[in-house]
Amino acid sequence: MKKFEPIIGLEVHIELGTKSKMFCACPADHFGKKPNTQVCPVCLGLPGALPYANKKAIEDTIKFGLSLGASISEFSKFDRKHYFYPDLPKGYQISQYDLPFCKGGQWKSRSGKKINIRRIHLEEDTGKLIHAGDGSQIDFNRSGVPLVELVTEPDFRDSTLIDEFLKDIQQTVRYLGISTGDMEKGSMRLEANISLSSDGKLPDYKVELKNINSFRFLKKAIDWEVKRQEEALKNGKKITQETRGWSEIKGETLSQRTKEEANDYRYFPEPDIPPVTITQDQISKIKKQIPELPWEKRKRYEKEFKVNTDAVSVLTDNVDISKYFEEAVKVANKEGIPATEIARVMVNQKLHEKYPEPAGLIAELYKISKQDFAPEEDIESAVAEVLAHNKKAVTDFQNGKSEVVGFLIGLVQKTLKGTGDPKAISEILLKELRNGS
Repeated sequence: MKKFEPIIGLEVHIELGTKSKMFCACPADHFGKKPNTQVCPVCLGLPGALPYANKKAIEDTIKFGLSLGASISEFSKFDRKHYFYPDLPKGYQISQYDLPFCKGGQWKSRSGKKINIRRIHLEEDTGKLIHAGDGSQIDFNRSGVPLVELVTEPDFRDSTLIDEFLKDIQQTVRYLGISTGDMEKGSMRLEANISLSSDGKLPDYKVELKNINSFRFLKKAIDWEVKRQEEALKNGKKITQETRGWSEIKGETLSQRTKEEANDYRYFPEPDIPPVTITQDQISKIKKQIPELPWEKRKRYEKEFKVNTDAVSVLTDNVDISKYFEEAVKVANKEGIPATEIARVMVNQKLHEKYPEPAGLIAELYKISKQDFAPEEDIESAVAEVLAHNKKAVTDFQNGKSEVVGFLIGLVQKTLKGTGDPKAISEILLKELRNGS
Protein backbone atom coordinates (compact mmCIF):
# COMPACT_ATOMS: atom_id res chain seq x y z
CA MET A 1 0.00 0.00 0.00
CA LYS A 2 1.22 3.50 -0.85
CA LYS A 3 2.62 5.71 1.87
CA PHE A 4 1.66 9.37 1.78
CA GLU A 5 3.75 12.28 2.99
CA PRO A 6 2.09 15.57 4.00
CA ILE A 7 3.31 18.69 2.21
CA ILE A 8 2.31 21.79 4.17
CA GLY A 9 2.74 25.50 3.65
CA LEU A 10 1.56 28.29 5.94
CA GLU A 11 0.07 31.72 5.43
CA VAL A 12 0.28 34.04 8.43
CA HIS A 13 -1.77 37.25 8.50
CA ILE A 14 -0.64 39.93 10.95
CA GLU A 15 -2.37 43.24 11.58
CA LEU A 16 0.16 46.04 11.90
CA GLY A 17 -0.10 48.36 14.89
CA THR A 18 -0.11 51.64 12.98
CA LYS A 19 -2.18 54.58 14.24
CA SER A 20 -4.15 54.91 11.00
CA LYS A 21 -5.44 52.45 8.40
CA MET A 22 -3.58 51.38 5.30
CA PHE A 23 -5.16 53.74 2.78
CA CYS A 24 -6.94 56.41 4.82
CA ALA A 25 -6.70 58.39 8.08
CA CYS A 26 -9.24 56.35 10.09
CA PRO A 27 -7.90 54.84 13.36
CA ALA A 28 -6.53 51.34 12.89
CA ASP A 29 -7.21 50.24 16.48
CA HIS A 30 -10.61 48.67 15.90
CA PHE A 31 -10.92 46.08 18.68
CA GLY A 32 -13.81 46.68 21.06
CA LYS A 33 -14.90 49.87 19.33
CA LYS A 34 -18.55 50.58 18.56
CA PRO A 35 -19.33 49.04 15.13
CA ASN A 36 -18.92 51.26 12.07
CA THR A 37 -17.63 54.29 13.98
CA GLN A 38 -14.11 54.26 12.48
CA VAL A 39 -14.94 54.47 8.80
CA CYS A 40 -14.76 56.96 5.94
CA PRO A 41 -15.51 56.99 2.18
CA VAL A 42 -12.11 55.39 1.44
CA CYS A 43 -12.36 52.33 3.69
CA LEU A 44 -16.06 51.96 2.80
CA GLY A 45 -15.14 51.92 -0.88
CA LEU A 46 -17.49 54.73 -1.85
CA PRO A 47 -17.34 56.04 -5.43
CA GLY A 48 -14.77 58.78 -5.98
CA ALA A 49 -12.79 58.11 -2.78
CA LEU A 50 -9.03 58.00 -3.38
CA PRO A 51 -6.71 55.80 -1.27
CA TYR A 52 -3.15 56.77 -0.32
CA ALA A 53 -0.52 54.43 1.11
CA ASN A 54 0.52 54.40 4.78
CA LYS A 55 4.31 54.97 4.81
CA LYS A 56 4.74 53.54 8.32
CA ALA A 57 2.99 50.30 7.32
CA ILE A 58 5.35 49.90 4.34
CA GLU A 59 8.40 50.50 6.56
CA ASP A 60 7.12 48.00 9.15
CA THR A 61 6.61 45.37 6.44
CA ILE A 62 10.18 45.89 5.21
CA LYS A 63 11.48 45.68 8.79
CA PHE A 64 9.66 42.37 9.24
CA GLY A 65 11.05 41.02 5.98
CA LEU A 66 14.62 42.04 6.82
CA SER A 67 14.36 40.32 10.21
CA LEU A 68 13.69 37.04 8.39
CA GLY A 69 16.41 37.51 5.78
CA ALA A 70 14.13 38.50 2.90
CA SER A 71 15.32 40.55 -0.06
CA ILE A 72 13.53 43.88 -0.44
CA SER A 73 12.08 44.93 -3.79
CA GLU A 74 13.35 48.35 -4.83
CA PHE A 75 10.31 48.66 -7.09
CA SER A 76 6.92 47.49 -5.88
CA LYS A 77 3.24 48.19 -6.39
CA PHE A 78 -0.24 47.50 -5.09
CA ASP A 79 -2.81 45.43 -7.00
CA ARG A 80 -6.55 44.90 -6.97
CA LYS A 81 -7.60 41.41 -5.96
CA HIS A 82 -11.21 40.87 -7.02
CA TYR A 83 -13.67 38.64 -5.22
CA PHE A 84 -17.13 39.08 -3.81
CA TYR A 85 -17.69 38.73 -0.09
CA PRO A 86 -20.08 40.71 2.13
CA ASP A 87 -17.33 42.19 4.31
CA LEU A 88 -15.33 43.47 1.31
CA PRO A 89 -17.04 46.80 0.57
CA LYS A 90 -15.33 47.58 -2.77
CA GLY A 91 -15.74 44.13 -4.31
CA TYR A 92 -11.94 43.94 -4.41
CA GLN A 93 -9.08 44.07 -1.93
CA ILE A 94 -6.00 46.24 -2.38
CA SER A 95 -3.16 43.75 -2.02
CA GLN A 96 0.11 42.83 -3.80
CA TYR A 97 0.51 40.22 -6.50
CA ASP A 98 3.71 39.89 -8.53
CA LEU A 99 5.85 42.60 -6.91
CA PRO A 100 5.59 42.19 -3.12
CA PHE A 101 7.77 44.28 -0.82
CA CYS A 102 9.68 41.22 0.45
CA LYS A 103 10.77 38.06 -1.35
CA GLY A 104 12.51 35.00 0.05
CA GLY A 105 13.86 34.65 3.56
CA GLN A 106 14.28 31.74 5.91
CA TRP A 107 13.45 30.55 9.42
CA LYS A 108 15.60 28.08 11.34
CA SER A 109 14.24 25.87 14.12
CA ARG A 110 16.11 25.11 17.33
CA SER A 111 16.94 21.68 15.91
CA GLY A 112 18.40 23.22 12.74
CA LYS A 113 15.51 22.52 10.37
CA LYS A 114 15.10 25.30 7.78
CA ILE A 115 11.79 26.61 6.48
CA ASN A 116 11.95 28.83 3.42
CA ILE A 117 9.74 31.89 3.07
CA ARG A 118 8.27 32.65 -0.33
CA ARG A 119 7.10 36.22 0.18
CA ILE A 120 5.87 38.84 2.62
CA HIS A 121 3.40 41.33 1.20
CA LEU A 122 1.16 44.13 2.44
CA GLU A 123 -2.58 44.50 1.96
CA GLU A 124 -5.71 45.84 3.64
CA ASP A 125 -7.86 43.85 6.03
CA THR A 126 -11.56 43.25 5.38
CA GLY A 127 -14.55 44.11 7.53
CA LYS A 128 -15.92 41.68 10.08
CA LEU A 129 -19.13 39.66 9.87
CA ILE A 130 -21.10 39.40 13.11
CA HIS A 131 -23.56 36.51 13.09
CA ALA A 132 -26.63 37.11 15.25
CA GLY A 133 -29.76 34.99 15.24
CA ASP A 134 -30.97 34.27 11.73
CA GLY A 135 -28.95 37.05 10.11
CA SER A 136 -25.51 38.60 9.90
CA GLN A 137 -24.31 42.16 10.39
CA ILE A 138 -21.12 43.80 9.15
CA ASP A 139 -18.70 45.96 11.12
CA PHE A 140 -16.40 47.89 8.77
CA ASN A 141 -14.11 49.25 11.50
CA ARG A 142 -11.51 46.60 10.58
CA SER A 143 -11.83 47.27 6.85
CA GLY A 144 -8.65 48.90 5.58
CA VAL A 145 -6.42 48.04 8.57
CA PRO A 146 -2.87 47.28 7.29
CA LEU A 147 -2.35 43.52 7.08
CA VAL A 148 0.97 41.78 6.44
CA GLU A 149 0.83 38.32 4.91
CA LEU A 150 3.77 35.93 5.26
CA VAL A 151 3.72 32.92 2.92
CA THR A 152 6.09 30.01 3.47
CA GLU A 153 7.22 27.47 0.93
CA PRO A 154 5.54 24.06 1.42
CA ASP A 155 8.46 22.88 3.57
CA PHE A 156 6.59 21.46 6.57
CA ARG A 157 6.10 17.68 6.58
CA ASP A 158 3.93 17.45 9.70
CA SER A 159 2.59 19.71 12.43
CA THR A 160 5.45 19.25 14.91
CA LEU A 161 7.52 22.30 13.86
CA ILE A 162 4.58 24.56 13.14
CA ASP A 163 3.98 25.62 16.73
CA GLU A 164 7.65 26.62 17.17
CA PHE A 165 7.62 28.53 13.87
CA LEU A 166 4.46 30.46 14.69
CA LYS A 167 5.61 31.36 18.21
CA ASP A 168 8.85 32.71 16.76
CA ILE A 169 6.92 34.79 14.22
CA GLN A 170 4.65 36.13 16.96
CA GLN A 171 7.65 36.96 19.14
CA THR A 172 9.40 38.64 16.21
CA VAL A 173 6.60 41.11 15.44
CA ARG A 174 6.39 41.92 19.15
CA TYR A 175 10.15 42.45 19.44
CA LEU A 176 10.02 44.69 16.36
CA GLY A 177 7.11 46.61 17.89
CA ILE A 178 5.06 46.39 14.70
CA SER A 179 2.12 44.34 16.03
CA THR A 180 0.72 42.87 19.22
CA GLY A 181 0.28 39.52 17.48
CA ASP A 182 -2.72 39.05 19.77
CA MET A 183 -4.66 36.09 18.42
CA GLU A 184 -7.68 36.61 20.69
CA LYS A 185 -8.17 40.06 19.13
CA GLY A 186 -7.59 38.80 15.59
CA SER A 187 -4.24 40.57 15.18
CA MET A 188 -2.68 37.29 14.00
CA ARG A 189 -4.63 34.77 11.93
CA LEU A 190 -3.43 31.49 10.48
CA GLU A 191 -4.00 29.45 7.34
CA ALA A 192 -2.44 26.23 6.08
CA ASN A 193 -2.26 24.64 2.63
CA ILE A 194 -2.13 20.85 2.82
CA SER A 195 -1.47 18.20 0.18
CA LEU A 196 -0.39 14.56 0.41
CA SER A 197 2.26 13.09 -1.87
CA SER A 198 3.23 9.49 -2.55
CA ASP A 199 6.38 10.30 -4.55
CA GLY A 200 7.85 13.40 -2.86
CA LYS A 201 6.57 15.70 -5.59
CA LEU A 202 4.05 18.49 -5.04
CA PRO A 203 0.58 17.19 -6.02
CA ASP A 204 -1.73 19.06 -8.38
CA TYR A 205 -4.13 20.00 -5.59
CA LYS A 206 -4.09 21.66 -2.18
CA VAL A 207 -6.64 22.13 0.54
CA GLU A 208 -6.56 25.43 2.40
CA LEU A 209 -7.51 25.63 6.07
CA LYS A 210 -8.80 29.17 6.50
CA ASN A 211 -8.81 31.77 9.30
CA ILE A 212 -7.72 29.85 12.38
CA ASN A 213 -6.96 31.95 15.45
CA SER A 214 -5.11 29.52 17.71
CA PHE A 215 -1.82 27.62 17.46
CA ARG A 216 -3.48 24.67 19.17
CA PHE A 217 -6.49 24.70 16.84
CA LEU A 218 -4.24 24.88 13.78
CA LYS A 219 -2.27 21.81 14.89
CA LYS A 220 -5.49 19.88 15.52
CA ALA A 221 -6.92 20.99 12.17
CA ILE A 222 -3.79 19.99 10.25
CA ASP A 223 -3.55 16.58 11.93
CA TRP A 224 -7.24 15.88 11.25
CA GLU A 225 -7.04 17.07 7.63
CA VAL A 226 -3.94 14.95 6.94
CA LYS A 227 -5.78 11.90 8.27
CA ARG A 228 -8.89 12.73 6.18
CA GLN A 229 -6.89 13.07 2.98
CA GLU A 230 -4.85 9.94 3.68
CA GLU A 231 -7.95 7.81 4.18
CA ALA A 232 -9.53 9.19 1.00
CA LEU A 233 -6.43 8.56 -1.14
CA LYS A 234 -5.99 5.03 0.21
CA ASN A 235 -9.58 4.35 -0.84
CA GLY A 236 -8.85 5.57 -4.37
CA LYS A 237 -10.76 8.85 -4.02
CA LYS A 238 -9.67 12.16 -5.54
CA ILE A 239 -9.12 15.13 -3.21
CA THR A 240 -11.08 18.23 -4.17
CA GLN A 241 -9.13 21.49 -4.19
CA GLU A 242 -11.11 23.56 -1.71
CA THR A 243 -11.13 25.86 1.28
CA ARG A 244 -12.07 24.29 4.60
CA GLY A 245 -12.65 25.66 8.09
CA TRP A 246 -12.00 24.12 11.49
CA SER A 247 -14.87 23.30 13.81
CA GLU A 248 -13.62 22.96 17.37
CA ILE A 249 -17.05 21.72 18.45
CA LYS A 250 -17.07 18.86 15.92
CA GLY A 251 -13.31 18.34 16.01
CA GLU A 252 -13.02 18.23 12.22
CA THR A 253 -12.48 20.39 9.14
CA LEU A 254 -15.55 21.41 7.16
CA SER A 255 -15.81 22.29 3.48
CA GLN A 256 -16.53 25.97 2.80
CA ARG A 257 -16.01 26.58 -0.91
CA THR A 258 -14.02 25.54 -3.97
CA LYS A 259 -10.54 27.03 -3.72
CA GLU A 260 -9.73 29.83 -6.15
CA GLU A 261 -6.65 30.08 -8.36
CA ALA A 262 -4.73 33.34 -8.88
CA ASN A 263 -6.41 34.01 -12.24
CA ASP A 264 -9.83 33.82 -10.57
CA TYR A 265 -8.99 37.01 -8.69
CA ARG A 266 -8.36 39.02 -11.89
CA TYR A 267 -5.39 40.89 -10.45
CA PHE A 268 -4.37 44.15 -12.06
CA PRO A 269 -2.28 47.11 -10.81
CA GLU A 270 -4.14 49.46 -8.45
CA PRO A 271 -4.63 52.56 -10.65
CA ASP A 272 -5.18 54.98 -7.76
CA ILE A 273 -1.87 54.32 -5.98
CA PRO A 274 1.50 55.03 -7.68
CA PRO A 275 4.20 52.33 -7.67
CA VAL A 276 6.52 52.41 -4.66
CA THR A 277 10.27 52.94 -5.11
CA ILE A 278 12.48 51.98 -2.17
CA THR A 279 16.13 53.04 -2.16
CA GLN A 280 19.04 51.13 -0.65
CA ASP A 281 19.59 54.07 1.70
CA GLN A 282 16.00 53.70 3.00
CA ILE A 283 16.48 49.95 3.41
CA SER A 284 19.72 50.53 5.36
CA LYS A 285 18.00 52.99 7.72
CA ILE A 286 15.17 50.54 8.40
CA LYS A 287 17.68 47.71 8.99
CA LYS A 288 19.40 49.76 11.70
CA GLN A 289 16.10 49.93 13.60
CA ILE A 290 15.88 46.13 14.00
CA PRO A 291 16.63 45.11 17.61
CA GLU A 292 18.18 41.86 18.79
CA LEU A 293 15.70 39.21 17.66
CA PRO A 294 14.34 36.33 19.80
CA TRP A 295 16.56 33.57 18.38
CA GLU A 296 19.63 35.84 18.62
CA LYS A 297 18.81 36.65 22.25
CA ARG A 298 18.29 32.97 23.12
CA LYS A 299 21.68 32.05 21.67
CA ARG A 300 23.40 34.92 23.54
CA TYR A 301 21.81 34.05 26.89
CA GLU A 302 22.98 30.45 26.65
CA LYS A 303 26.53 31.50 25.77
CA GLU A 304 26.94 34.67 27.86
CA PHE A 305 24.89 33.85 30.96
CA LYS A 306 25.18 30.01 30.89
CA VAL A 307 21.39 29.74 31.27
CA ASN A 308 19.82 26.41 30.27
CA THR A 309 17.58 26.11 27.21
CA ASP A 310 14.28 25.83 29.10
CA ALA A 311 14.98 28.94 31.18
CA VAL A 312 16.14 30.87 28.12
CA SER A 313 12.80 30.21 26.41
CA VAL A 314 10.95 31.75 29.36
CA LEU A 315 13.31 34.72 29.76
CA THR A 316 13.07 35.68 26.09
CA ASP A 317 9.33 35.08 25.79
CA ASN A 318 8.69 38.81 25.67
CA VAL A 319 10.78 41.96 25.54
CA ASP A 320 9.81 43.20 29.02
CA ILE A 321 10.91 39.99 30.74
CA SER A 322 14.26 39.96 28.91
CA LYS A 323 14.87 43.63 29.75
CA TYR A 324 14.15 42.94 33.42
CA PHE A 325 16.51 39.96 33.44
CA GLU A 326 19.37 41.85 31.81
CA GLU A 327 18.99 44.83 34.14
CA ALA A 328 18.92 42.45 37.12
CA VAL A 329 22.14 40.80 35.88
CA LYS A 330 23.87 44.20 35.74
CA VAL A 331 22.88 45.00 39.33
CA ALA A 332 23.72 41.46 40.50
CA ASN A 333 27.28 41.64 39.16
CA LYS A 334 28.11 44.19 41.86
CA GLU A 335 26.87 41.80 44.56
CA GLY A 336 28.48 38.65 43.17
CA ILE A 337 25.15 36.97 42.42
CA PRO A 338 25.35 34.78 39.28
CA ALA A 339 22.99 35.21 36.33
CA THR A 340 21.93 31.57 36.66
CA GLU A 341 20.54 32.30 40.14
CA ILE A 342 18.48 35.23 38.79
CA ALA A 343 17.20 33.03 35.98
CA ARG A 344 16.27 30.31 38.46
CA VAL A 345 14.19 32.54 40.76
CA MET A 346 12.52 34.25 37.81
CA VAL A 347 11.61 31.02 36.02
CA ASN A 348 10.85 28.70 38.94
CA GLN A 349 9.57 31.11 41.56
CA LYS A 350 8.34 34.08 39.47
CA LEU A 351 10.08 36.24 42.07
CA HIS A 352 10.31 39.17 39.62
CA GLU A 353 6.53 39.56 39.82
CA LYS A 354 6.94 40.54 43.47
CA TYR A 355 9.55 43.21 42.69
CA PRO A 356 8.68 45.69 39.90
CA GLU A 357 12.29 46.94 39.84
CA PRO A 358 15.23 44.55 39.25
CA ALA A 359 17.15 46.23 42.10
CA GLY A 360 14.47 45.02 44.54
CA LEU A 361 14.87 41.43 43.35
CA ILE A 362 18.65 41.58 43.74
CA ALA A 363 18.33 43.08 47.22
CA GLU A 364 16.14 40.15 48.21
CA LEU A 365 18.60 37.63 46.73
CA TYR A 366 21.47 39.33 48.57
CA LYS A 367 19.51 39.17 51.81
CA ILE A 368 18.81 35.48 51.29
CA SER A 369 22.48 34.79 50.53
CA LYS A 370 23.43 36.18 53.97
CA GLN A 371 20.97 34.03 55.90
CA ASP A 372 21.81 31.00 58.00
CA PHE A 373 20.08 28.20 56.13
CA ALA A 374 18.62 24.97 57.39
CA PRO A 375 20.98 21.96 57.10
CA GLU A 376 20.77 19.74 54.03
CA GLU A 377 19.17 16.83 55.89
CA ASP A 378 16.30 19.10 56.98
CA ILE A 379 15.77 20.17 53.38
CA GLU A 380 15.75 16.54 52.21
CA SER A 381 13.19 15.71 54.90
CA ALA A 382 10.98 18.66 53.94
CA VAL A 383 11.17 17.74 50.24
CA ALA A 384 10.18 14.14 51.00
CA GLU A 385 7.24 15.35 53.09
CA VAL A 386 5.98 17.77 50.41
CA LEU A 387 6.27 15.19 47.62
CA ALA A 388 4.46 12.59 49.72
CA HIS A 389 1.51 14.93 50.20
CA ASN A 390 1.38 16.30 46.64
CA LYS A 391 1.25 13.27 44.34
CA LYS A 392 -0.73 15.15 41.67
CA ALA A 393 2.01 17.78 41.33
CA VAL A 394 4.58 14.99 40.98
CA THR A 395 2.50 13.36 38.25
CA ASP A 396 2.07 16.73 36.50
CA PHE A 397 5.86 17.20 36.47
CA GLN A 398 6.37 13.73 35.01
CA ASN A 399 3.84 14.64 32.30
CA GLY A 400 5.91 17.65 31.27
CA LYS A 401 4.38 20.44 33.39
CA SER A 402 7.63 21.95 34.69
CA GLU A 403 5.80 24.99 36.09
CA VAL A 404 4.78 22.94 39.18
CA VAL A 405 8.40 23.13 40.37
CA GLY A 406 7.94 26.68 41.63
CA PHE A 407 4.79 25.63 43.49
CA LEU A 408 6.61 22.75 45.19
CA ILE A 409 9.60 24.92 46.11
CA GLY A 410 7.19 27.29 47.85
CA LEU A 411 5.70 24.43 49.86
CA VAL A 412 9.13 23.18 50.91
CA GLN A 413 10.13 26.69 51.97
CA LYS A 414 6.89 26.97 53.95
CA THR A 415 7.62 23.66 55.68
CA LEU A 416 11.08 24.99 56.60
CA LYS A 417 9.56 28.29 57.78
CA GLY A 418 11.62 30.24 55.23
CA THR A 419 15.01 28.92 56.38
CA GLY A 420 15.75 26.83 53.29
CA ASP A 421 18.45 27.75 50.77
CA PRO A 422 16.41 28.22 47.54
CA LYS A 423 19.21 26.82 45.41
CA ALA A 424 19.61 23.72 47.58
CA ILE A 425 15.84 23.21 47.68
CA SER A 426 15.64 23.41 43.90
CA GLU A 427 18.50 20.96 43.35
CA ILE A 428 17.22 18.38 45.85
CA LEU A 429 13.63 18.72 44.67
CA LEU A 430 14.51 18.28 40.99
CA LYS A 431 16.71 15.30 41.80
CA GLU A 432 13.84 13.59 43.62
CA LEU A 433 11.31 14.45 40.92
CA ARG A 434 13.54 13.08 38.17
CA ASN A 435 14.10 9.92 40.19
CA GLY A 436 10.35 9.38 40.13
CA SER A 437 9.49 10.27 43.71
